[in-house]
Amino acid sequence: MKYGSLVFEESEFLIIKKYLEHNVTIEDYAHKNVLEILTQNMNIAMCLKAEDIPFDIITLNTILKVSGASGIRQTFQIVSPNEVDVKNNKISVISSLGASVIGRAVGDKISYGLPGDLISLKITKVNQSNTANKNTTEDQKTKKETIH
Repeated sequence: MKYGSLVFEESEFLIIKKYLEHNVTIEDYAHKNVLEILTQNMNIAMCLKAEDIPFDIITLNTILKVSGASGIRQTFQIVSPNEVDVKNNKISVISSLGASVIGRAVGDKISYGLPGDLISLKITKVNQSNTANKNTTEDQKTKKETIH
């Protein structure tokens, strides 16, 4: 992980924790495993104020792009469970894919899929919603990219 652990905005951390606690549907073993890993990662995650969230972190409502060595390229948005709309590429934060990317950054790699059929994906682009890191300008982004 680019920042050493998952990175969350403080209020989103509590919201996601609530979603995990109230999730009564476990799709399959792989989904359950991903949610358990997310729960473990959240126990050691960094929680920051909204204005301190780096511009390249995946937060709720972030639109992101991932790519894989096999030519896979996918763009989707991470949303709350009640906003899921697969036709419009809105994926729940507690779905297998959503839980795999939330709190991660551009350049991070994830393994996604069922055991025996895992694919490696790299997060290639992040476009946060207006609520995250409101004060970041293009100049600041360039400076941050240079630092990290």
